[in-house]
Amino acid sequence: MPRQPILVLALLLAVPPLAGGAEEPVDLAMMTRIRDEGLHHSQVMDTLFHLTDVIGPRLTGSPQLKEANDWTRQRFADWGLANAHLEGYRFGRGWTYTACQVRMTAPRVAPLYAIPKAWSPGTNGPIHGEVMRVKVESEKDLEQYRGKLAGKILLFNDPKEMKEPEDEEFDRLSTEKLDKLGEFDVPKEPVDRRPIGLARWRLRKAVNEFLEKERALATVEASANLNGIVRVTSGGSWEPGESVGVPALVMAAEPYNELVRLADAGLPVELEIDVAAQYLDGDLQAYDTVAEIPGTSKKDEIVMAGAHLDSWHAGTGATDNAAGSAVVMEAARILEALGVKPRRTIRLALWSGEEQGYYGSLAYVKRHFAGRPETQDPKQKELPERLREETWPLLLKPEHAKLSAYFNIDNGSGRIRGIYTEENAAVKPIFTAWLAPFADLGASTVTLRTTGSTDHVQFDRVGLPGFQFIQDDLDYFPRTHHTNLDTYDHLKRDDLMQASVIMAAFLYDAAMRAEPLPRKPLPTSPPAPSPKGEGEKHN
Repeated sequence: MPRQPILVLALLLAVPPLAGGAEEPVDLAMMTRIRDEGLHHSQVMDTLFHLTDVIGPRLTGSPQLKEANDWTRQRFADWGLANAHLEGYRFGRGWTYTACQVRMTAPRVAPLYAIPKAWSPGTNGPIHGEVMRVKVESEKDLEQYRGKLAGKILLFNDPKEMKEPEDEEFDRLSTEKLDKLGEFDVPKEPVDRRPIGLARWRLRKAVNEFLEKERALATVEASANLNGIVRVTSGGSWEPGESVGVPALVMAAEPYNELVRLADAGLPVELEIDVAAQYLDGDLQAYDTVAEIPGTSKKDEIVMAGAHLDSWHAGTGATDNAAGSAVVMEAARILEALGVKPRRTIRLALWSGEEQGYYGSLAYVKRHFAGRPETQDPKQKELPERLREETWPLLLKPEHAKLSAYFNIDNGSGRIRGIYTEENAAVKPIFTAWLAPFADLGASTVTLRTTGSTDHVQFDRVGLPGFQFIQDDLDYFPRTHHTNLDTYDHLKRDDLMQASVIMAAFLYDAAMRAEPLPRKPLPTSPPAPSPKGEGEKHN
């Protein structure tokens, strides 16, 4: 063979292998090491056991969340990460409850299953009263009940309709669904959700004040879920000085319907309620856990991954979102165990306050990357910051130019199937190459679609490359999301190991890449409002 072809062949063999024939280089040897560490030496379930069974639910501002902050910070430090610390921001008062007992005492005696709403007051011992049905959909509905509620326990809903589930109770994304997800849909006419959130806030504030003044004993609502599943979030208020209303509970739909039927039949229905709850005003700060793997040649540039550590209180916050937090932690552990020396600094963040309106990630983005001018409108200043109209222009901080990417995970315990690019077409071929080594683990979809209702949105809204992974739904929305079933038993070990490996790989790829990830144009005017519902998460 002539010397020239031999030389050409030698040069070709010396080129690092490319994943899937893509132009984006991928270090397949490192991908193999990440897979080996994450699939054969995983600690992700140990982390989840401690966050859920040992610490328990982690409501923002509660002692359990502060315990989780301290434990995760120490865990990062024990694994060898640098600069493990907590970053605080003003949130409001904490709340915790230790007991809740509800009994029907007439027309017969029966225990009933219910859970108090977060930040609603306790009963200070058992209270006893007759139930009364009310319907309040707007502030004007309150007037009809003036002078009629004292000593009553109020049933706040119509009975729940018992019906067969329309959707699968346990769902993995099929090839057909993933193909559909990969197709870009032109966005529909958006709905501005801020006025809706503002109206809800005002109504809850008015109801709290009215019920307290009218001396109602308590309120009971039906769970949005059926089959004994109780989905519960917040009532009362975490803002010191605001009315917290009366004890507010969410009851399983079936016993709630029983109470309604008895009351509608004209029978005197009486309940005994005993809720032990406590407000915590000693520290109005909440905290995010932050740690780093220091960079080398590009150490001033940053690649981030995050998930929210806080949860609601009905279960132990396993799928929402101890799962995501453990994946972020395990990804960091994998990279540290492999002794990687990334070009860019890899920064991990476990957020608090996500469930109340992305408080933790919003505070972090404002502090480090970009803020907005203070509103000069007195009426806007009276509102919670999350409900105010956005002000312009963006006020960029020096770190804004240094963030290469932020990766978020927050859709339950399901394995990663791909990633949303948030309409950033320039990153699609890059992410396609990064996912290629994990096609055999079920991850291959890169979609230009957007997704909302989690912490990456705070990055995207200020022009930073923020991304959320696509995950299998499993039973997240039908059963575990914000319910008493959100426990360790609904976590899927194999899925979480796979997700941890892919998160570690994306962090490594982004940290080692020659250039930062491409960005979309910087927002210069209010973006189109999200068409998604408040608090909605979806694939």
